[in-house]
Amino acid sequence: MIDVERNDDLSRYEGRVNGELVTVINYGRRDDVLDITHTRTRVRWRGRGLAGKVTTAALADIRANGWRVHPICPYTVSFLDSHPEYADIRV
Repeated sequence: MIDVERNDDLSRYEGRVNGELVTVINYGRRDDVLDITHTRTRVRWRGRGLAGKVTTAALADIRANGWRVHPICPYTVSFLDSHPEYADIRV
């Protein structure tokens, strides 16, 4: 199980497993748009779908706040391309 929180001080979403930081999604904010610039999962945690879980949680948070997402990170671009249910919040 992964816990996801938005850390506005560091401009990132953080995914933690048992308290260990395993995945981060960095963003920059422009008014109501979050530019997703980078997604990273620690090497030993890769291949478990954690980046997708953190991305899903981040997009849910973005939608819940009435914001939109501008994907710059190649992972996020690919994720959004394969998940049309987020088209309404994509810039």
